[in-house]
Amino acid sequence: MYLPEHFQQTDREQLYGLIEQSPFGILVTASATGLEANHLPFELDRDRGEHGSLFCHVARSNKVWQSEAALETALAIFQGPSTYISPSLYASKQETHMVVPTYNYVAVHVTGRLIVHDDVRAVRGLVARLTRHFEKDREVPWKMGDAPAAFIEERLKHIVGLEIEIIGITGKWKMSQNRSPADQQSVITRLATGSTEEKAVADVMTQIASRKSKTPRDSQ
Repeated sequence: MYLPEHFQQTDREQLYGLIEQSPFGILVTASATGLEANHLPFELDRDRGEHGSLFCHVARSNKVWQSEAALETALAIFQGPSTYISPSLYASKQETHMVVPTYNYVAVHVTGRLIVHDDVRAVRGLVARLTRHFEKDREVPWKMGDAPAAFIEERLKHIVGLEIEIIGITGKWKMSQNRSPADQQSVITRLATGSTEEKAVADVMTQIASRKSKTPRDSQ
């Protein structure tokens, strides 16, 4: 990932937080026929190993868990808020017109070794944790015990658990940090009245601007 210094995100809390807020990622692996990408929901265990681990599951018929190349190195990609930035949003457009379109976005890349968990008990636990994560905000959360036990046992036979033992994690928060404070504020103001996604980008930009404007005394 191309990563200019002013877009780098090195705060581990921010990196982990993005994965937990946007857990639907892309698992990229190598195979005998080239690169493969699988779109999967992940669970992050921050405390497993030195850097944490990601867990997901795939269909048993998916060849990704049988590829020796995939087991050596895997890449998981997660994306946060993103939106198109029109030149018209910049305050400096009215002064110089020397502006061009771009895109603001948040992304996290995780690399690590892929570990297969082909054990019904382990897979059951993985599915249960994922279910609790995605059901937690529902008024009446669904749980695995709501379905017939025999049905769940049968379904578990058709999936395989995967773990990415995290080796490296890289974040890119491309949020107009290369623009002047006036341009940044004008973008925030315009996006704050836009779509849900635009408002989310405005929130991230506001957080970044707030951290940069703090004095040493404020940050103590």
